[in-house]
Amino acid sequence: MYFTLFITVILTAIVLVVGAYVVAKLIGPRSYNPVKGEPFECGIPTRGSSWIPLHVGYYLFAILFLMFDIETVFLYPWAVVVKQFGVMALCSIGFFLLVLVFGLAYAWRKGALEWK
Repeated sequence: MYFTLFITVILTAIVLVVGAYVVAKLIGPRSYNPVKGEPFECGIPTRGSSWIPLHVGYYLFAILFLMFDIETVFLYPWAVVVKQFGVMALCSIGFFLLVLVFGLAYAWRKGALEWK
């Protein structure tokens, strides 16, 4: 029973994906010109090369922001169920926050949070 259901789901997925691809190819616009290949920002043509090297600090700051932002998002589910789990939940979130604070202190000490 489960095998038949599995095969049906797989075949349906394949048919839907191939069908969507075929319909897109049939009714999609087909205008090709050199302007489509040019990079632009908000409709304003670029001046010079679009491959300008950016300072690695921007990437580092963004990665750190995402890392700490995602980690703090994990605090919400814990806050919802903290009364059900008691002291063990408090200890585990304490360890989680300790790792988070040590990571922030390490990034701060290395100068990753400073604009140079």
